[in-house]
Amino acid sequence: MSHLHFDCTAGISGDMTVAALIDLGVPLEHLRTELARLPLPADRYRIATEPCQRQGIRAARFIVQIAEEHHHRHYSRIRTMIAESSLADGTKERSQRIFRRLAEAEATVHGVPLEAVHFHEVGAIDSIVDIVAAAIGLEYLGVTSISASPLPLGSGFVETAHGRLPVPAPATAELLKGVPVHGDTGPGERVTPTGAAIVAALADRFGSAPAMRLTGIGNGAGAKDFPDLPNILRLFLGEPSGATDAWADEIQVLETHIDDMTPEVAGFLMERLFDAGALDVAYSPLQMKKSRPGMKLTVLAVPGTADRLARLVLAESTAIGIRRYRADRLILDRSVEERETSLGRVGVKVISDQGRLLRVTPEFDECRRLALAHGMPILDVYRLIERECTLP
Repeated sequence: MSHLHFDCTAGISGDMTVAALIDLGVPLEHLRTELARLPLPADRYRIATEPCQRQGIRAARFIVQIAEEHHHRHYSRIRTMIAESSLADGTKERSQRIFRRLAEAEATVHGVPLEAVHFHEVGAIDSIVDIVAAAIGLEYLGVTSISASPLPLGSGFVETAHGRLPVPAPATAELLKGVPVHGDTGPGERVTPTGAAIVAALADRFGSAPAMRLTGIGNGAGAKDFPDLPNILRLFLGEPSGATDAWADEIQVLETHIDDMTPEVAGFLMERLFDAGALDVAYSPLQMKKSRPGMKLTVLAVPGTADRLARLVLAESTAIGIRRYRADRLILDRSVEERETSLGRVGVKVISDQGRLLRVTPEFDECRRLALAHGMPILDVYRLIERECTLP
């Protein structure tokens, strides 16, 4: 199980994130190979990395050189591009989450429906490469959980396709809702929309780094050199120390009772909530007033996503109110691994507590695939995998 902590003291951008991942050990050639799976013209862009220093501290730069003029792309086109690519499922899922957060922020800022959102800077090839490359790097490093420090707001103005805008830019400010921020830096754009979307979409929690055994540190430099502090994003990669409280964290619970919504809409709402970053979504039956059968919707969310998920419930359901409260949870260590069995290689979820293996759970899709391939009952496949994967 690998945890990655984003130290965003100086800020964060998409290229800083990729640079720090490269500095952690993600090969540039691996990024090139995986990015080639996107339907982007290979002759229109080129990626490179170079060493640099920021106020005497060594760091890496990530550079995307493009041969195209500024180009706009609709969110729906980018979503389809990623979905239809041959990227790994984990890379697709993270990329989609980041772009959806960006699209939701743009839709709110410009007052347009989600499907009508078209990106300017974020729609250009270099920004698509930044986001997808970041997801590729996280998949390569086997990152299973992410935390991030509070983000600096910055100040001043930035030039964009919409003109001169105050810092943080409106889309960035929207993305930072629910995320801890501070003003303890000098002027300048310290957090870009892409950087804000990465942490807002992927971070499980915000604050100090959890207890862990460090295995690597990556320094990713931004293009600018600020006078007040080194413009570097630091990524700390490590293994949880095994202390029980390292995986005790706080979540938000959203609840509402509904008695006038069809099952079809309930299913659609569940999909939307998961796409928007909900940790879990569940319906349970209720007997409501006037003897009506109804349902209780429960949504689990990290604090930074609770407001957005609550608004989504109110927009996509017949609920007219929603309750929310904080709850503490204790999380067992878990990782998704591939194991060799007599039926072939199979993906399993390995669950442990302070280094002690508790159980190995086969993934359903893997069991289904093997059951069909070998003509076996799926329950027999489950038992065989569990037995062979837990043998000493």
